[in-house]
Amino acid sequence: MPAISDSLTLPCGVVLPNRLLKSAMTEGLATPMGQATARHDTLYRRWSEGGVGTLVSGNVMVDYRYLERPGNIVIDRNGGEDALARLAQAGTTAGNQFWMQISHPGRQCTRMSNRRPLAPSAIGLSGGGLFAVPRAMTEDDIRIAIADYARVAGVAKATGFTGVQVHGAHGYLLSQFLSPRTNQRSDAWGGPLENRARMLLEVVRAVRQAVGPDFPVAVKLNSADFSKNGFTLEESCQVVQWLEAEGVDLLEISGGTYEKLEFVEASTRQASSSQQREAYFLEYARDIRAAVKLPLAITGGFRSRAAMDAALADQAVDVIGLARPTCVEPDAGQRLCADSHHRLPEPERQLRLGRGPLGPQSSTQLVRLLNSQAAVSWFYQQIIDLAEGRAVPNTVSIFTAYLRYFARELRLSLARGRALKRAGLSLIDRPTDSAAASD
Repeated sequence: MPAISDSLTLPCGVVLPNRLLKSAMTEGLATPMGQATARHDTLYRRWSEGGVGTLVSGNVMVDYRYLERPGNIVIDRNGGEDALARLAQAGTTAGNQFWMQISHPGRQCTRMSNRRPLAPSAIGLSGGGLFAVPRAMTEDDIRIAIADYARVAGVAKATGFTGVQVHGAHGYLLSQFLSPRTNQRSDAWGGPLENRARMLLEVVRAVRQAVGPDFPVAVKLNSADFSKNGFTLEESCQVVQWLEAEGVDLLEISGGTYEKLEFVEASTRQASSSQQREAYFLEYARDIRAAVKLPLAITGGFRSRAAMDAALADQAVDVIGLARPTCVEPDAGQRLCADSHHRLPEPERQLRLGRGPLGPQSSTQLVRLLNSQAAVSWFYQQIIDLAEGRAVPNTVSIFTAYLRYFARELRLSLARGRALKRAGLSLIDRPTDSAAASD
């Protein structure tokens, strides 16, 4: 049976050094014009030296108008290729894989980034007024977005990243097309599953054409949305069969959206066994494994080497995804490979704004959302500390981290607005030429 220290050869021929993957986490460290910075270099160099075989960047935006949050890296009329090359070099210091996650937020674009986002349909996102009602994409919008994914993939390869991951999970644009809850189109991009999956499949085809057959192309996909009338496990199993036919090299399985934060909230629930509590998407992975042979990774809840070994031995997955633990233990890969009894830290179990009805298991959705956002902001602080060369974990309180997060987001948003104005770029009308703007 495979061990986490064993290599894995992907369908394209590229070899992963071990079975550990640092899953994507948004960094918020870019310049106001979306360029990578020295802090990115420090962050990913530390993770590279930490022993995880494959690193995935935070989501890199394909359109400067629509961000997941201020501080995203963007590849769109903003130059910065030299900075990306430095980042790619830093992130592969230890000889590991470093893949760029390519993303478009769709309706999950906060008002701080754009007050008129795009989405498959004009269906707003509940979130305390943080998100505006989107505009339904036209056929031209869709075709431009597909080309954008391919263009960014080409830049990733040219600047030294060793692979790309197309983000089709967690309620971002491609996930929105997949879900009948957010895709209520009546044209060739909506309705039956084959139409709803068309956007994702055409993006994968365009990306593959841009990078060639020998370059890793991965996809992150929801096992399910965990929302009423959303994307289901049965539909996910069908989509992964289509992705396998397209030659995808690795599928990372997760679940949930901003409205149903399964990928965040599951870590606070109890389960019938410690393994289920750790690997809360493992059962879904088994169903998907029955449908396809392509390499699978799951991210969500793994904390002990024992649970990782069990998941690999079960052959439900081929790669173990880690995210939050690497924020507080950047050398987690080395520790896990060296010690079969190692257990990763779990600070999230103590991160709550209150107890009972004010805690993360509250019956009130807004309270759960606030607790989730506050916990995420605490991990953002750990990422900043890593990026600035400090020791982790930082003992900052969850309340302080939450306040710092909103203050920082507002500051970054205002700086971005000024930078775009200086560059003559509009948040409404995107230029048709390819002229690069400088900060």
